Amino acid sequence: MRFRPRASGLALLAVCSLTLAACSAGSLGSSSDSGSGSVEITYLIGNQDQDMKEAQQLVKDFTAKNAGISIKIETRPAGTEGDNIVKTRLSTGDMPEVFNYNTGSLFQAIAPQKNLVSLSDQPYVGDLDDNFKNTVTADGQVYGVPVGGFMGGAVLYNIPVYKKLGLTPPKTWAEFMANSAKIKAAGGGVAPVIQTYGETWTAQLFVLGDFHNVAAAEPDFAEKYTKNQAKYATSAAAVKGFEHTEAVHDAGLENKDFASAKLPDGLKMLATGTGAQYPILSGVVANMIATYPDAAKNVGLFALPGDDASKNGLTVWTPGANYIPKTATGAKLDAAKKFLAFVASPDGCKSQNTAGAPTGPYAVKGCTLPADVPQAIKDMQPYLDKPGGSSLALEFVSPVKGPSLSQITVEVGSGIRKAKDGAARYDEDVKKQAQQLGLAGW
Repeated sequence: MRFRPRASGLALLAVCSLTLAACSAGSLGSSSDSGSGSVEITYLIGNQDQDMKEAQQLVKDFTAKNAGISIKIETRPAGTEGDNIVKTRLSTGDMPEVFNYNTGSLFQAIAPQKNLVSLSDQPYVGDLDDNFKNTVTADGQVYGVPVGGFMGGAVLYNIPVYKKLGLTPPKTWAEFMANSAKIKAAGGGVAPVIQTYGETWTAQLFVLGDFHNVAAAEPDFAEKYTKNQAKYATSAAAVKGFEHTEAVHDAGLENKDFASAKLPDGLKMLATGTGAQYPILSGVVANMIATYPDAAKNVGLFALPGDDASKNGLTVWTPGANYIPKTATGAKLDAAKKFLAFVASPDGCKSQNTAGAPTGPYAVKGCTLPADVPQAIKDMQPYLDKPGGSSLALEFVSPVKGPSLSQITVEVGSGIRKAKDGAARYDEDVKKQAQQLGLAGW
């Protein structure tokens, strides 16, 4: 499974029948409902509920300040179907003046140098977070602006449980295991570490969320990994994600129903205090709070700890981005650039806040989180503010990812397979994909 910022379980909203041309703007309440301006551009977005809420609010607030521009909203499906629509519309010259799409390896796959307008000369580029900027850069040129916030691969924890036992968020793996042992010893039916292998993707966090620690120990790992010069099984840093998965099981720290429990079960345990710590993506916080409102103040977040407290930091997944295709020209291109400048500004962030609670810190300097965001989301901000306090997830810096990682981590975390064996099996798993991509060295 590929983790995406919009793949956190948010419900899809079927607004209208989705074809290559997608929905009409009127059905989504675009600015053209209140009269056309002298220039009209189209904004293509994903069809998830929050995507549409954000787009509508951004359009509303932007056009209120730019009376000569109107923006029509179109939608596309998510997943592979949506990927194919983006690639087709770019190749046929039929892409709207602004479109929202993924960052990282999927961004590289749409040939940005050939198909997109460079934004490197825009004054706001210097205000974009470096983690984000790296995921929308090709040949030294920046092509996208962020929409939405970062997600973290981290540990969500129950604050009342921690306070009751006098625990503090750990900065090393040894401290994490010590905290977990104290929770186990205290009894009371509280599972020290929540695991939900009934949804296998959740088993990957000890590996994928650990990449900040891998990058801190071996800064060139991603580059070597892409070239088949480094492997999980033989990297002292990278294998630790598998070893940590194994260690939690061997120490008996999981909830008893870890093999069958699913994400909603894990969130319930965390929110109600029957589970203390849950390695998971921060994108699930909104869903948890919708069901358990008190979790907004009772659940915090800390980065997956490694060996070195001085290098403690958060592995992040970047938000999607807005891009301009090269087919946009003249007045429409100027209007598209103005819209992106608004999106990449504190006013654009405020607009997104109006549309819904952010999933994490914004990737634009000067943007602040609302005071009433959940504590777990607040806890992410210091990692982003600290130099060297965060690193991109591996999938944003390498296209190599095998399809079987979730199944392998379930086996390791269930005691079926040893950590070293799991890492070696995953190294074998990625070969086929790397060869399909035509990467050198495979």
